[in-house]
Amino acid sequence: MNPIQIPRGTQDLLPQVTPIWQFIEKQAQEICRLYNYQEIRTPIFESTDLFLRGVGDTTDIVQKEMYSFEDRGGRSLTLRPEGTASVVRSYVQEKMYGQPNQPTKLYYIGPMFRYERPQAGRYRQFFQFGVEAIGALNPAVDAEVISLAMSFYKNIGLTELKLVINSLGDKESRLRHREALINHFEPSIGEFCSDCQSRLHKNPLRILDCKQDHDHPLMKTAPSILEFLNEESKNYFEQVKSLLDQIGIQYVVDPTLVRGLDYYNHTTFEIMGASFGSISTLCGGGRYNGLVQELGGPESPGIGFALSIERAILALEAEGKALPGVQALDAFVVSMGEPTEEKALSILYRLRQAGFSVDKDYMDRKMKAQMKQADRFQSRFVLLLGEEELEKQVINVKNMETGEQEAVNWDDLITYLERQLRRNQ
Repeated sequence: MNPIQIPRGTQDLLPQVTPIWQFIEKQAQEICRLYNYQEIRTPIFESTDLFLRGVGDTTDIVQKEMYSFEDRGGRSLTLRPEGTASVVRSYVQEKMYGQPNQPTKLYYIGPMFRYERPQAGRYRQFFQFGVEAIGALNPAVDAEVISLAMSFYKNIGLTELKLVINSLGDKESRLRHREALINHFEPSIGEFCSDCQSRLHKNPLRILDCKQDHDHPLMKTAPSILEFLNEESKNYFEQVKSLLDQIGIQYVVDPTLVRGLDYYNHTTFEIMGASFGSISTLCGGGRYNGLVQELGGPESPGIGFALSIERAILALEAEGKALPGVQALDAFVVSMGEPTEEKALSILYRLRQAGFSVDKDYMDRKMKAQMKQADRFQSRFVLLLGEEELEKQVINVKNMETGEQEAVNWDDLITYLERQLRRNQ
């Protein structure tokens, strides 16, 4: 019988790589603590309607990439393809807009699902870290969210970072730009893919985000949204740029940056890193001032971003950064002979209760093989327990770095190890 294989586009995170993930997740949690963002955990599957309304039915995500299914009650459910719609749904359902502390500042870490062609940095199950600040239309919040993302990448050790920003303007500005785009593309729309043709009158901004036709000459001459910003939108964007200047975050304005989701307006941004394969985009985000209302809530402007943990790791590797490995054991108990087994387990329990990371052999290996196992665990100390030590109520503690060995009374073992480990730090 053939063994069952992992589904295409997914991956097993084995023990030798999970320390890297834990490091990145801890950095995300810490930066959110500093910025006063609280964690939210939403369901992995939601009503399909949430993403039709929240992400937009003209997006590639909704049209091509969602994992949707019917449950036994005939309801259409979808594995979440992104995090913002779920967070905003919870914001509305739980009436977070009524809480006294506004804006509501949230973050999430978890798996998302999209049916895409797998490649480096692009999986069908992938993990995102994202933040959402909902309830305030203030350029300072835009600058804060962008600075949080940039600080996260710097804190994990990345240096080759490029921030790209743009403004999509308010509703009035977007309507004027929409008409200009239709007039620009309509005479030659037959030269574009079927997706672009269907989007021309539904949402022409999506044409600018097309991967298939991105080299078409009309893409380069398409009217820029910046030409259609009204005074209010211009002033808002200028304030965002001024605040980024003030806190020392460098950026490049790219009028072609539109992002791939329908709910964005005003500020949009992406962060690029060292290239891995054909991908260099690490993070994307922007402002979504109509999404809460679209999902049944009151007028509540919001802004957020989402970033791929997989891509953050690939960027660290591309920059040649040292990555965390499996943490070394504090001690490994080597027991010799059946009479020592009961005492070895007792010592393990006491040391673990005292906060030490320890282990022992469970395969009845010889002493030499147990010492090799201690080496594989990079154990700082080996605790040798034989019948002679059992009789004297001591244990021989060997420092694996210096080779020094000392007999220690059982009752003094915890104090001894604490002192030795402090000395080696």
